[in-house]
Amino acid sequence: MTRRVAILISGGGSNMETLVKSMTGDHPARPVLVLSNTPDAGGLAKARALHVPTSVVDHRPFGKDRVAFEAELLKVLKTAKPDIICLAGFMRILSPEFMQHWSGQMLNIHPSLLPKYKGLHTHARAIAAGDSEHGCTVHVVTPELDDGPILGQAKLRIQPDDTAQTLAARVLPLEHALYPKVLRRFAAGDPTPVTLEQ
Repeated sequence: MTRRVAILISGGGSNMETLVKSMTGDHPARPVLVLSNTPDAGGLAKARALHVPTSVVDHRPFGKDRVAFEAELLKVLKTAKPDIICLAGFMRILSPEFMQHWSGQMLNIHPSLLPKYKGLHTHARAIAAGDSEHGCTVHVVTPELDDGPILGQAKLRIQPDDTAQTLAARVLPLEHALYPKVLRRFAAGDPTPVTLEQ
């Protein structure tokens, strides 16, 4: 049975684009919706160009009322009936109540080698700590921020002259390689973690 995938974005949607492009041929999943919390997210145009339905639930009118915002998100998502939710640069923290609707079926990509550097500014923190390697992680979303079972990691060596900006630019292609591989395995029911090294 083909799994239905909704992808949540907030910005340019480069990870979303690689996920959508990967879901062809014998892939066990298909994209059914790209949903953004920002109306001017660049990824919306990319999704439309790839013939994937899009929707927007702007978080700003809801202010601090996360319950109302998530109720609207839920309404849109339930219409699309996804089996799997992929967070791809979605910059809102979701509540445990929201997550329970797709418990164990919501994935996220994070730009660090978890469990290191949960949260923001991961590249700068890895450099400041004197780490020799860095990368990205795809994990199952749980109520704890950037926690949950790890489904795959991609690693690279940190160069002596790396800045947060250059490191981010070098990690991004790893994200684009890792996330589609993890999604394919996850959608097929294969629990084997994906490991990539550069």
